[in-house]
Amino acid sequence: MNLQQQPDGTEEPLFEISSYGPPSRPRGTLKQGDAFAVFDLYGDMGVSPGTPDGLYHQDTRHLSHWSLKIEGREPLFLGSTILDGNAGLAVDLTNPDVMVDGRNQLPKDTLHVVRLFFLWQEAAHERCSIQNYGSEPVDVVFTYEFDNDFIDLFEARGARRANRGTLKEPVIADGRVQLGYRGLDGVECHTEIEFRPKPTHLRARSAEFVLQLAPGERTSLFATIATRANPERMKRPFLQSFQRACRSARTIRAGMAEVVTSSSHVNDVLERSAADLGMLLTQTPQGLYPYAGIPWYSTTFGRDGLLTALSMLWADPAIAKGVLLRLAALQAKSIDPEADAEPGKILHEMRGGEMARLKEVPFALYYGSVDSTPLFVLLAGRYFERTGDVATLRTLWPAILAALGWINGPGDRDKDGFLEYYRATDTGLANQGWKDSFDSIFHADGRLAEGPIALVEVQAYVHAAKLSVAVAAQALGETELSARLRFEAATLAERFEQHFWCGDIGTYAVALDGQKRPCKVATSNPGHALFSGIVQPDRAASVIGRLMDKDGASGWGIRTMARGEARYNPMSYHNGSIWPHDNAVAALGMAQYGHTDAAVSVLEAMLDAGCSMSLGRLPELYCGFRRRKGRGPTLYPVACAPQAWASATVFACVQACLGIDFRAEAEEVIFRRPRLPRNIDELTIRNLRVGRTELDVTVQRRGADVSVGVDRRIGDGQAIVLL
Repeated sequence: MNLQQQPDGTEEPLFEISSYGPPSRPRGTLKQGDAFAVFDLYGDMGVSPGTPDGLYHQDTRHLSHWSLKIEGREPLFLGSTILDGNAGLAVDLTNPDVMVDGRNQLPKDTLHVVRLFFLWQEAAHERCSIQNYGSEPVDVVFTYEFDNDFIDLFEARGARRANRGTLKEPVIADGRVQLGYRGLDGVECHTEIEFRPKPTHLRARSAEFVLQLAPGERTSLFATIATRANPERMKRPFLQSFQRACRSARTIRAGMAEVVTSSSHVNDVLERSAADLGMLLTQTPQGLYPYAGIPWYSTTFGRDGLLTALSMLWADPAIAKGVLLRLAALQAKSIDPEADAEPGKILHEMRGGEMARLKEVPFALYYGSVDSTPLFVLLAGRYFERTGDVATLRTLWPAILAALGWINGPGDRDKDGFLEYYRATDTGLANQGWKDSFDSIFHADGRLAEGPIALVEVQAYVHAAKLSVAVAAQALGETELSARLRFEAATLAERFEQHFWCGDIGTYAVALDGQKRPCKVATSNPGHALFSGIVQPDRAASVIGRLMDKDGASGWGIRTMARGEARYNPMSYHNGSIWPHDNAVAALGMAQYGHTDAAVSVLEAMLDAGCSMSLGRLPELYCGFRRRKGRGPTLYPVACAPQAWASATVFACVQACLGIDFRAEAEEVIFRRPRLPRNIDELTIRNLRVGRTELDVTVQRRGADVSVGVDRRIGDGQAIVLL
């Protein structure tokens, strides 16, 4: 087990996310740039104990408590909603009965309170509108209470530290409060809170407004909570900032194809997924990058960004370009055991908080994933096939060659032709595939596998990467390299079949351990092998059958591990739960082998799950319990929501079901054996781009078949249907 000794002498799993039970109020999240907020649906933060609530910027919490009181009491909740496109949170409240000396001085429902909360330019902004619907004038006190601890994100996740830095005395002046912290590394953090109009009483932890409202009168209170000082931002009117935030969100999504169906419930899931992706897309020096998820992974993750970009490649190839350029810029150049870095490796994760700067966690720039590097090469090749963008390919070429050098060199530790992992230090991740829990790779009897470990999906990624980039190499005139990559891929496919196929379980082993013994456990990982194309055609039906049988699929999707395996637990993180992105990758693989009906079943399960979730949002994962009539999926307690690759799931599944492919040079969109799910009679894709051509395409059910029609076309390209 990957353990770490705590200050009190106990040992706990490294980097686990603590769970203390459900909060008493439902949670919501917003993100813009490198800042995100976790709050309850009253618009408060930190009211419920044991929650990750707060305003965060670059892995540091800049506000831990924020609550509104009316005459010292909690408001009564009327309703709240996350606005379209995740633009903000709108909350409707009213006052409770306010009794003074036995007399009801302010009857409930007299005041209507509307809180509008959004993020823009590393700051949270709130407008609190208050209207008196009573027939008498009202004298009332509204109070904001606030606080902060400036803890690192890993502390919010549950990590304990022997020592912390120093909180500074609050500075109060001119309607503002500045909170500060000096870290153990000498870095100072500040949170500045400004109220408009100036409060009647402003203290270090509260702002009090004494209001007088005539019948029908309305007034507004404004607050800006900035993670760093910016005088110009403080001067900007509230609505102007809100409009800019909304416009920025629309601009980020402008290049994304839009999918609309005949089902309003399905449309809710599709719109939520697109909005969540738009919110997670973050402007970096190299371009837009999908941050992995909120609250725990709002940063650059290699694997997450790469799989998200692959899932969205058909709908918005610009995401792939941003991911590739950023990861190339962050590619490892030297050996650093503490960071699991070797020349050519692609980043796993980066962090900017105090614990990372002090190396209390190894993730400042951490390279401990075995799959990010082949996925980078694969995405680069497929991006070129999708777009024909030679200029970006040339820019990426040195990074691609360095990644291939690592795959064929240090990545193959025992020179047996397989890519393996083994952490360089005890502080690194014990398992370095996408299932990185300490107990996720094991033998059929439950014994944990000992490394170096060769994962089934990683070999598949390498195979697909070499074939894909061979096409790119040929386009650059690298004929000899192209031929060598094709030969290496063919050789790998042969060895893969010999070592990973397990006829006794009807699928491929999840991994080979350090002794090259197969871990004969039925998992979802071979679905990724389908996606890569390494699976022998005569094996595909068996692999799909294991994924989709009653032990593999719950009715809400494919489980990460088949029911009945030694460590199966439907409530675990990786040993029986359901991950939407995992299902999407499998669906793409199923369609590639001609099993479109199976891919349709996966899409149906994902849409049904999404329709059952709050906000129509597919989370990072949920529990793998069997589907029961009248009951929705069982949630996983600390899952990220939203999460980028979960948000990309429905788009990848749509591609799988419609068989969408491209011929970039001819500007053609291909629909290969398209099918629609049972609850969709019509599906329209708008703004589908290939080269300089833009198409709107509608797919309609025609009995057992479908028809494909072009509703709008700009350019000379065309849509082709292959039945």
